[in-house]
Amino acid sequence: VQLQASGGGLVQAGDSLRLSCAASGRTFRSYVVAWFRQAPGKEREFVAAIRQGHTYYQDSVKGRFTISRDNAKNTAYLQMNNLNSEDTGVYYCAADATTILSSVRDIRGYRSWGQGTLVTVSS
Repeated sequence: VQLQASGGGLVQAGDSLRLSCAASGRTFRSYVVAWFRQAPGKEREFVAAIRQGHTYYQDSVKGRFTISRDNAKNTAYLQMNNLNSEDTGVYYCAADATTILSSVRDIRGYRSWGQGTLVTVSS
């Protein structure tokens, strides 16, 4: 599956932003989808994932971010509320058909990646 992430931008602390991940392929509905992010000078880290209707989040975004998907549109979303400067980074969507539960937070659990979209939060 090919992924196209979009929706990033420059916002102020406390603002909201919604990222989209558009996927090609008719089997998208069976894929595990995740969002990762990479801040300048840091390693890529897990943000959120959705697998078989269940959602998973990094502790720092719980209660502020929501991952969802619309299989009819082959699109996944990441709604981000109450953003802060720590959320700044390039956000990548990732997907895989075979990600097991123990790997949903692991970069190695995903073989398809979007190109990334930049989110900058000014304080």
